[in-house]
Amino acid sequence: GTAPLFSAERMAQRREDIIDDVAQAAMALAEKRFGGLIVLQREVGLNEYMEIGTRLDARVSRELIESVFQPHSLMHDGALVIQRGRVTAVRCLLPLSTNPKLKKSWGTRHRAAIGVTEETDAVAIVVSEQEGTVVLVVGGNVTENIDGTRLRTALRELMRS
Repeated sequence: GTAPLFSAERMAQRREDIIDDVAQAAMALAEKRFGGLIVLQREVGLNEYMEIGTRLDARVSRELIESVFQPHSLMHDGALVIQRGRVTAVRCLLPLSTNPKLKKSWGTRHRAAIGVTEETDAVAIVVSEQEGTVVLVVGGNVTENIDGTRLRTALRELMRS
């Protein structure tokens, strides 16, 4: 064939599929009140945060994300990292924000999401098991109680390249 293997149209469709899978997984986890932390790399690399995690090279799918964060999964603690359209690591330890103005009710997942987005340009999604809600974090700024539609819209905007 004459078409390139990875056309711009194909890459854009794959990005849309990833965004949909991430958003669907986050909403499903929230509904079940299973906690989770998903980090999407943009320009700044995240390899230093993956050193203590478990390396993977897997296609992003709703099923994979949900299975990682099942309460009895050996991989549910820490962050799941997505780089260049692939799940590249799970159980990753992220830097915790030291901002003294954060809500007292926010736990380690929230503080880790804020911390990694303060230090990099990554996008983080936190699913709170206590509240059954989804939070989007970008640049240390938190958008609470985000629904699936708003999450998809925000991710589409944030992940354009």
